Amino acid sequence: MRPSGEEGALPAATGLAASGTAADRDGRRHRPRSATLRGRIDATLRGLRALDGAVYAAVAATPTPTLDTALRRLSQAADHSRISFALAAALATVPGRPRQAAVVGVCAIAVASASADLVGKRLVRRSRPDREAARVAMARHVPMPASASCPSGHTASAVAFAAAVGSVLPLAGPPLGLLAAAVGYSRVHTGVHYPADVAAGALLGLASAAAVRECATCRRIR
Repeated sequence: MRPSGEEGALPAATGLAASGTAADRDGRRHRPRSATLRGRIDATLRGLRALDGAVYAAVAATPTPTLDTALRRLSQAADHSRISFALAAALATVPGRPRQAAVVGVCAIAVASASADLVGKRLVRRSRPDREAARVAMARHVPMPASASCPSGHTASAVAFAAAVGSVLPLAGPPLGLLAAAVGYSRVHTGVHYPADVAAGALLGLASAAAVRECATCRRIR
């Protein structure tokens, strides 16, 4: 026969456990929505970073000897937007819409480059990929920039030029867009950028081109 003290303690302990479980449920139910949202955002960002790194590693691990030299040279040719400036110079020799497209394109490059270097990279401050750890083939190597990795300035400028020129000369949009995409991929292929850096640069380039187009439209209206 159990002592009366033990008989009283068992229901009490059971009641405490039940109340504790209920309190836990209430705590989860009444957890601030901001904390829950922040947790989901953090989990999403972790997943995106993991995917970003996995894509970078997959590109690095895929042998492409027939493309390595061409993409390395394309990446280097896009330094300081040299390809875009050369195309703008050619367009500027033709009066009318081609010359207008050249002016708008150069302005878009200026906005995109300044936004990437003076704002984007300083805000994000993402480190460059570890090209050696990823074993990127030496045939792909270009000098590793000292600046932050995100966003890709090469991509931002190339996309800005393509979008701005395409808004004035629609037929030029698709080939320039393909060229900008190739420049963006070349930055991942050579190991100096993660894919997300290129995606961010492309978005910045589109926004820069849109801003320049809006300014040009406002000037024409005035």
